[in-house]
Amino acid sequence: MSDQAGRAPTDFTIRKDALDGPEIAALLQAHLDYAAEQSPPESVHALDLDRLRTPGITFWSAWSGKTLLGCGALRELSPDHGEIKSMHTAREHRGKGVAARLLAHILDEAKARGYRRVSLETGSVDAFAPARALYARFGFKPCAPFAEYWDDPFSVCMSLELGG
Repeated sequence: MSDQAGRAPTDFTIRKDALDGPEIAALLQAHLDYAAEQSPPESVHALDLDRLRTPGITFWSAWSGKTLLGCGALRELSPDHGEIKSMHTAREHRGKGVAARLLAHILDEAKARGYRRVSLETGSVDAFAPARALYARFGFKPCAPFAEYWDDPFSVCMSLELGG
């Protein structure tokens, strides 16, 4: 899959991650810091390292050799509904197809698990426009708040029906 500029993605691998390396900790902190810069504290729904280690969440990272490019997670909300969490691409690797490949990988896993729907929450401000555009390219549509989310002007909830 190519990124929005049509360039082929760089060569990298996606692997299930145990969340124990310093690179992951730093990337997740950058993810939290970015969310905190864009939204008030009550509207930041990004998970920290400890909360990503809870049962029901599977976390993946994308690597090119020893370089961490990005990450993403899938949280089980119910036997037929998953939530995408912690999608983040390192600033210097954006625009290389990392997020698109991670998202495709996560959606393949959701289908393999038999989920009928996958949802997500992302920011509503301009800084999150590239993320919303990526999700829309994959078929996600705006939806009502789900799980623990609420009507919040700083949040956009989106969902994709996978069928079943």
